[in-house]
Amino acid sequence: MTTQSDDIEDSAAPLIEHLAELRTRLIRAVIAFFIAMCLCFFVAEPLLDILVQPIADVLRARGEDPRLIFTAPQEKFFVLIRISLIGGLGLSFPVIAHQLWRFVAPGLYKSEKNAFLPFVIASPLLFLAGAAFAHLVVTPLAMNFFIGFSDAVPALASLIAGEDVAPVVDTPANDELRTVFLGSVRESLDLSLKFIMAFGICFQLPVLLTLMGKAGLVSAAGLKNVRKYAIVGILVLAALVTPPDVITQVILFVVVYSLYEVSILLVARVERKRLARLRAEGLLDEDEEL
Repeated sequence: MTTQSDDIEDSAAPLIEHLAELRTRLIRAVIAFFIAMCLCFFVAEPLLDILVQPIADVLRARGEDPRLIFTAPQEKFFVLIRISLIGGLGLSFPVIAHQLWRFVAPGLYKSEKNAFLPFVIASPLLFLAGAAFAHLVVTPLAMNFFIGFSDAVPALASLIAGEDVAPVVDTPANDELRTVFLGSVRESLDLSLKFIMAFGICFQLPVLLTLMGKAGLVSAAGLKNVRKYAIVGILVLAALVTPPDVITQVILFVVVYSLYEVSILLVARVERKRLARLRAEGLLDEDEEL
């Protein structure tokens, strides 16, 4: 009876230790996130200016006042809080990833650590590349389309009616009813962040497919065989996450499809390494394939 109790206690001890370590890692990650969020709150105003810069550039190009409005007294405060949360998560991500790695690494073999670590580094870098691409390329195109849509529809109607299209002069004597863009900071920021998140996630495609290739869930030959379906899926994705602007959709399609082709090359490289290792271990003959 005593031996059985000792066995139970010995088997439970590692679980308690793992839970205690997990709690320690989570506490450190939360503290790092809270500190980073507080730091980002002090620079949230400049970050807001950077995020809405594409809209301001479009408005300046149209000769309009590059200002956004608040529709509620508390709107700006919560906008800055949202920026602080997202910025704090990005700033504290290295610490969070390090804590996660310190918790998982003891249970991995050395070869598994060497294989997994590059993906931990590549994932945030690819997300930053996707976010930068969205902010510098996609968002200006999208804002130019959406804001300019208010002028495109009346001009098209005038062309259909056979009337001369002349620019509307914004003067007090002009009594014609027209729509004016008075952008809300919250709505404009939400649209910019949606583009950033969408492209940041799309840029994770090589990491995701390469990890699936390492796990044996996908193969380079399989990815090549479903290439035509991938093209259709990417086209649908481009139509959903971008405005109805052909140029923006083509840009997204070219970028994501290029990442898909890069993923095929990475998966093929993983398969070649696995094949060479199995042959070196004598598990496969020289003329055998996976």
